[in-house]
Amino acid sequence: MAKISTSDFRNGLVLNMDGELYSITEFQHVKPGKGPAFVRTKLRGIVNGKNIDKTWRSGENTEAVRVENRDYQFLYQDGPLFYFMNSDTYEQIPVNANQVERKDFLIEGQVCNVLFNADDEQVLYAEPPDHLVLTVSQTDPGVKGDTAQGGSKPATLESGAVVNVPLFINEGEEIKVDTRTGTYLERAK
Repeated sequence: MAKISTSDFRNGLVLNMDGELYSITEFQHVKPGKGPAFVRTKLRGIVNGKNIDKTWRSGENTEAVRVENRDYQFLYQDGPLFYFMNSDTYEQIPVNANQVERKDFLIEGQVCNVLFNADDEQVLYAEPPDHLVLTVSQTDPGVKGDTAQGGSKPATLESGAVVNVPLFINEGEEIKVDTRTGTYLERAK
């Protein structure tokens, strides 16, 4: 672990605070008219999932954790464990369910991002890509003239996730979704 200054903060940087790992989601350098400068941050716990706010004095040092993001293929779920495989070495790793984010968008064979602590090779978390193309497995048919302005209806995707889609989307169509927000983006091209 390396010591870094608040001037080196950036989004996505992982910090070790009191034995817990937190990722910076937002930060802002503040120079008030009176008094010393400071850095206001919003942090998300990597393992515990907590969101916290922390204020640092400008120039204060903290410990940064070196992390690596690797692509692993999702194989299957067995109880509370999700199994992922490295496509190059065929090494399989189990990941606890509480370390898998947005698990309702996972389908077998999908390439996911797995974040590792580079110092001890410990898995921090796994997540699907931000944008996916998935097939609509079940939705009610949209009837023309139901609404004056657009409209939406729930649709169940092949992964089991439920998202709201426009009325013109039918079963069997492929759509692009944003897994971070769980929203429909467009029809797949």
